[in-house]
Amino acid sequence: MDWDSALRVNLKLAAEPQSDLLFYRRLRRFVALLGDGQAAVLAPPNLRSRIARPPLLLASAARRPFIMDYAENDEMRVAHPDRLAEIVAVQGIPAEAWIRDSVLPETAAATPTDRWQRAVAWMLQGEKGTSLHLLVRVPGGDPRGLSVTRSLSLNDRWPLDPPAFAVDSLPGGIAVVRIGSLADEDVVRRFDRTFPDFGAVQGLVLDLRAASGGQTEYAYQLLARLTDQPFSAVRWKTPQYRAAFRAWNLPDSAMTWYGPDVGSVAPRRDHPPYGGPITLLASSGTSGAAEDLLAAFRATGRGVIIGEPSAGSVGDIATFALPKNWGVQLPVTRHSFADGTEYAGIGVKPDLLVVPTVDDLLAGNDPLLDRAREYLKSGNGRQ
Repeated sequence: MDWDSALRVNLKLAAEPQSDLLFYRRLRRFVALLGDGQAAVLAPPNLRSRIARPPLLLASAARRPFIMDYAENDEMRVAHPDRLAEIVAVQGIPAEAWIRDSVLPETAAATPTDRWQRAVAWMLQGEKGTSLHLLVRVPGGDPRGLSVTRSLSLNDRWPLDPPAFAVDSLPGGIAVVRIGSLADEDVVRRFDRTFPDFGAVQGLVLDLRAASGGQTEYAYQLLARLTDQPFSAVRWKTPQYRAAFRAWNLPDSAMTWYGPDVGSVAPRRDHPPYGGPITLLASSGTSGAAEDLLAAFRATGRGVIIGEPSAGSVGDIATFALPKNWGVQLPVTRHSFADGTEYAGIGVKPDLLVVPTVDDLLAGNDPLLDRAREYLKSGNGRQ
């Protein structure tokens, strides 16, 4: 895209008399043009208190929005929305048109699949206290109306986020570790407490489908428990500013990059390593440090990645303050595989492509986990 042209247009729009909410939406549209899911507009607290959504957890399947869960409040106890109900229309507008026209242009993401699923998750956001009329349809039933209120603001804790760390056990000694975030070192500590050794583990599934953001260092610390050999870190680079380029009317940083040689990560010696078979599960929502974990895992050759290509939104984040308590966050590094193959803007492709269908969602099936169990039972991936 022509970024300079977009900047000129948006500078003119910014100078117009407008509400803070309109300015916020316009700025989000502008930042979304960067095509990176980690780029975001940070509104001031007083405006964040005015932007809200109903306490509904939404997910996309085949580009159709479904209600997965809800947090109870007085309204939800009365409305009692059906889980797995499809949202057919919003304010009388077909859901696909509502998302495409009203939500997608303000949604920052690197890939079309991730952009759509992010738009579905936030499709009911708007002015706090305003009501929405939804037309929903349960499997095998007729459409019915559902009224909800935008009650949870951006300043409120979202009660429907997945836990940062959870563990399930499956028959045959298979452990499923679900990672919801790599933003805190506590995830590594909890992993170590759960697995002081791996004596009872016959197969390991690391589920990264809901993981976003975070620190790559924590990804390395987890992976360093799953091998007894050093492995390649991901390659990174950052734009390099050279003042002389301005004197010569050349782009400041687009022409030159700084990037060190690729390093390696040693296996950890503070706990016994795991040498059994492993699979990693990924989705279009797997982003940030979790994508670095996927890339580094592939370098170990320890197992397979199952699912969908990841989000392609990866890199270290810097926050820049703007006047009047506004801000923006942007990725300031670009990551790639150790051999230089890019996955920023593309995503890490799985070894085994498995895409859940609407039928899977409605039936409660998890085809990614089923495929992982098949792989682990085959005995592949042992170190």
